[in-house]
Amino acid sequence: MSATKAPVAAKVPHRIEQLGRVRVDDYAWMKDENWQQVLRDPKVLRADIRSHLDAENAYTKAVLAGTEDLQARLFAEMKGRIKEDDSSVPSPDGPWDYYVRYDLGAEHPIHGRRPRSHKGGGSAEGEEVLLDEPALAKGKAFFQVGAASHSPDHALFGWAADEQGSEYYQIRVKDLATGQEVGPPIESAYGDFVFSPDSRWIFWIWRDENARPAKVFRRPARPGPGGGGDDTLVYEELDDGMFLGVGVASDDSHVLIHVGNQETTEILLIPAADTTAAPVVAEPRRVGVKYSLDHWTDRWVIRTNDDGAVDFKLCTSDAAVPAKATWRDWIAHEPGRYITGFAAFAGHLVRAERVNALDRLVVMDRAPGSERGAEHIVAFDEEAYALNLEGGYEYDTTTTRFVYQSPTTPRQTFDYDMATRARTLRKTQEIPSGHDPARYVARRLTARAADGAEIPITLLMLKDTPQDGSAPLLLYGYGSYGHAMEPSFSIRNLSLVDRGWIWATAHIRGGSDKGWGWFLDGRKEKKANTFTDFIACAEHLVAGNYASAGRIAAYGGSAGGMLMGAVANLRPDLWGAIIAAVPFVDVLNTMSDTSLPLTPPEWPEWGNPIEDAEAYDRIAGYSPYDRVSAQPYPPILATGGLSDPRVTYWEPAKWVARLRESTTGDAPILLKINMEAGHGGASGRFDFLKEIALDYAFAIWAVDGSWKAE
Repeated sequence: MSATKAPVAAKVPHRIEQLGRVRVDDYAWMKDENWQQVLRDPKVLRADIRSHLDAENAYTKAVLAGTEDLQARLFAEMKGRIKEDDSSVPSPDGPWDYYVRYDLGAEHPIHGRRPRSHKGGGSAEGEEVLLDEPALAKGKAFFQVGAASHSPDHALFGWAADEQGSEYYQIRVKDLATGQEVGPPIESAYGDFVFSPDSRWIFWIWRDENARPAKVFRRPARPGPGGGGDDTLVYEELDDGMFLGVGVASDDSHVLIHVGNQETTEILLIPAADTTAAPVVAEPRRVGVKYSLDHWTDRWVIRTNDDGAVDFKLCTSDAAVPAKATWRDWIAHEPGRYITGFAAFAGHLVRAERVNALDRLVVMDRAPGSERGAEHIVAFDEEAYALNLEGGYEYDTTTTRFVYQSPTTPRQTFDYDMATRARTLRKTQEIPSGHDPARYVARRLTARAADGAEIPITLLMLKDTPQDGSAPLLLYGYGSYGHAMEPSFSIRNLSLVDRGWIWATAHIRGGSDKGWGWFLDGRKEKKANTFTDFIACAEHLVAGNYASAGRIAAYGGSAGGMLMGAVANLRPDLWGAIIAAVPFVDVLNTMSDTSLPLTPPEWPEWGNPIEDAEAYDRIAGYSPYDRVSAQPYPPILATGGLSDPRVTYWEPAKWVARLRESTTGDAPILLKINMEAGHGGASGRFDFLKEIALDYAFAIWAVDGSWKAE
């Protein structure tokens, strides 16, 4: 072990009494009382906290100094798999093709368009630059564009930019004829906005002082003289537990305001024929009922879990306002067939489905009224793959676009003619340094949980990797919010696999990999299934000689970082390393602090420990920070971002301090805080890879036991 001395955090006991229960938090001081201001201006962070975080970063750098050459090689390998002067497949809209492209070596893209008749492939000939991100990002430590879009009349271009990772965006609009910005920028915005179908208005979302999306405003797309006072409040959400979103129906008939959380939805409608009208609720919110909708020329299509449709069904409605009483079942609910979404076109409707952790697309021809048209399925034959619809601008078209990929197959972008069923391969992800899929094998395994649940595992390894338990293995997991871990292609994972590692993804409960019921079986009172599923996957891999206990690196981020903290407490003996990226580990304190951005919206996922004693006890029983105990922990690397509004910087900082205080072993426990970024880490496409290279170098260093010799 390195002789470098780890920082010792001061212990300042802070007594918390809640629902008749008492806990003492020795490291509560790490939360700056002015954290809201820190999100907007990280320079105001309290001096003692900054000093501690700086010391942690210096310690991590010193301990991992011997891996710097390895980090550089890993970064070079990953960067070498990226086509530096890459461009997207153009998306047609009226007279134009819209796309993004990267110049050689650029961290950020250029947004552009060319006349639709242009035949110049990926060249810049005939290009009109809409947004030059590299120029805007120059000299900034962090720069990230959220939403970016042209107006339907092709005359304006708007974009939302975050310059410190706090997710407070500034929205600007440019006149494409003059190149000049119109009106003052919109401040304190969510990174989501839309132009109205008539191009007259922008609908945008305001973030309050606690970084929550709270209000929807309408602003003239071309403000008049005086500007900034032209914003009109369209909708205010009074429930702190709801998120907001804005959109436009596929047929341009309505502006849509989405309100919801993990279990409840409400959508409000504004007719495009009168975009200044007050929004009207489609179907009032009912706890536990989720729905999404789109307008399909003369009817609404509604995707919902209502009436016990756990894996969702599709309904239709002919009403102007599609309230529940007007819904007619159309595509019935089938348990195990999870309808993940749909896309409407003038003559077709495409729905995306997931069955046993594999995706497929179902294309339906339009038929009169509520009748079902002829259907056909788009699917592939690999053992594990991901298939995703890509959004387009046009409604009156027979062409849709999807992306196919697998752990061994780079991304392939297809245009699909829904009428003729012809597939046109528009682009295959180019790997400049070379990639031979024949060198690798992807497998789908099944682990069995203690309650009999069958948990899919996706593996990627070299064909000649021995299956005798000697290979190091990285097990990745998430398991929250219904997010599925798709078996996709990754230019990053190959840097471990090419070194003889096995990459394994655990499709655990809490995600929707096997349907919405798979999610419901890993939340609230069933949250422990997420953690025990991950452990069951590790044990299955050991039993199958894919790995050995103590030679597995566990990896997860955000809510997946909570998973890492939980399995560190439950089974520290299984892991040779744990990497917890922006980990949500201080669950009990965070879910008890109503000022934090995500606390009320997260109660449906975890429970409310402020009012519900059962929820308090349940969370206290697994919250990683609260369950740290005197036992030998494996090597751990925790990372965070100073301006992260989702998982605040003090969560990993407090967790690391308590781990160091409690561990009975001598394995290193490290903290790396990006002092210039938020939840997603560095904003540049290459700078981000440096953070991944650090994670992977740590995994190699820790699992190989190199730290023991230092």
